[in-house]
Amino acid sequence: MATRTVRSANQPAGPCRFCQISRGELNAHILFEDAISIAFLDHRPLFPGHCLLVTKQHYGTLLDLPAEIVGPLFLNAQKLAAIVERAMNAEGTFVAMNNRVSQSVPHFHIHIVPRRRGDGLRGFFWPRRTISDEEIKTVEKKLSETIRDLSPSGLRP
Repeated sequence: MATRTVRSANQPAGPCRFCQISRGELNAHILFEDAISIAFLDHRPLFPGHCLLVTKQHYGTLLDLPAEIVGPLFLNAQKLAAIVERAMNAEGTFVAMNNRVSQSVPHFHIHIVPRRRGDGLRGFFWPRRTISDEEIKTVEKKLSETIRDLSPSGLRP
């Protein structure tokens, strides 16, 4: 009889680069860390100063985060965005995350990228398109129905 390893939903199938960085097993340019998160420079930055804020414990996506760390984690993102903007003399920041699609490392992380007008960063939200009033109403109905159907615990699925 074959044995089977059972993993929790929060454990990656193989080695997770961000977990390895968090545990000190992989080198990274660490900017700060606290009990729930660690921030480091992206090894393939869009611009100098592009950094990542990751949870120390492995969570795949935003939907997997426990409610109790969402607030403190996003306060860290807010602080890091201010730090990046000031340190890099940027006009602003682009703060983004992916959930599964386009997530190169399947570990929740927030990108914080310094921005300047005319810096050439494009493509994140394009192409935009115009949709009909009928399409808007259909989408609104689907989203509103789903919100009503959710449990009282909030927007968690």
